[in-house]
Amino acid sequence: MIAGEMVALRPFIGTDVAFFEQRTNDFAYHGEFNSFGLQPHGKLQSGFAHSGLLDPRQGMLVVVLRGTETIVGNVSYHQVGYGPNEGSQSYNIGIALDPEQRGKGYGVEAQRLLAAYLFATYPVMGIEASTDINNLAEQRALEKAGFTREGIARKAQWRAGQYHDLVTYSKLRGE
Repeated sequence: MIAGEMVALRPFIGTDVAFFEQRTNDFAYHGEFNSFGLQPHGKLQSGFAHSGLLDPRQGMLVVVLRGTETIVGNVSYHQVGYGPNEGSQSYNIGIALDPEQRGKGYGVEAQRLLAAYLFATYPVMGIEASTDINNLAEQRALEKAGFTREGIARKAQWRAGQYHDLVTYSKLRGE
């Protein structure tokens, strides 16, 4: 378990898979910036059976209130490459929080903890994240978590019947 002051990150257990599978197609849970249409059930179960949802290429951790098992959401990461060698790899991170748990600082801390975990575990120089240009809450959270705004990826994401601009952020090792 990776503990902060308010939240902790931990690997998935079997009951977590069912908890999140129930929310797979719950658009209210995911919110307008994280809803990408109907998704097949069983995808998490398959990933959990294969790797426990922890793998050097991609993974997902449960966000719980520190000292409890109260689930507030999850964080995820996937590897992105900027060249064929190991030194040219980075991670892109994401987060999904229960709507009732947003605005309490949990996302800031969870993303800070995830970045620290990835830097401690893998030899990467940078961690990146992106969010919708209108998702001001996540932009503030990333900045509070130590990420630097890099720029705009224009019309980079297809969601809700149209293309959306994304703001990209990064955090370098040692920042």
